[in-house]
Amino acid sequence: MAEETRIHLVRHGEVYNPDGVLYGRLPGFKLSDKGIRQAQAVADALADRDVVAVIASPLQRAQETAAPIAARHDLPVDTDPDLIESTNILQGRGVSPGDGAWRDPRVWWHLRNPFTPSWGEPYAQIAARMSTAVDKARARAAGHEAVCVSHQLPIWTLRLHLTGRRLWHWPTRRQCAVGSVTSLVYDGDRLVDVQYSMPGGC
Repeated sequence: MAEETRIHLVRHGEVYNPDGVLYGRLPGFKLSDKGIRQAQAVADALADRDVVAVIASPLQRAQETAAPIAARHDLPVDTDPDLIESTNILQGRGVSPGDGAWRDPRVWWHLRNPFTPSWGEPYAQIAARMSTAVDKARARAAGHEAVCVSHQLPIWTLRLHLTGRRLWHWPTRRQCAVGSVTSLVYDGDRLVDVQYSMPGGC
């Protein structure tokens, strides 16, 4: 067997978002009290792992989730922009059923093609940059383990890509809860397993 390397893709904890907007890449969205507890639960779950690098999206919620994980391993939190949330034309607006954003004819054109998707960053582009982020993390952690803190859509899109599935999907069917860990297990350069756990709860 070649050298085993594990990359743990962590989705950040719950975000404080009292207005219920799609926060996307907007600054200033921090973890809620529950999100802080979820981040600590992830740190506890990974405490005994052979983690040699902790890397996070530049967004505040990801950095705050990464902090206790890094602290448990006496490591800094490094930042990789390839791990950032995807873009979305509805960023900053409410998107719940019946919300004004959906009633605004100015956004309808952006909803025309769910396969790309037409409302934001193309799935293929997300998969490419996330693959680059994981490749960089694997190179740093060869024979050990690394943690990459990112966001739901980027993590799920990467998982679909790595397992040879179509990138278009229903958002409600993503297996990537807040405070979850998707672990990629590599034998050398070959992906041999994908494991999923929810130390942060549902």
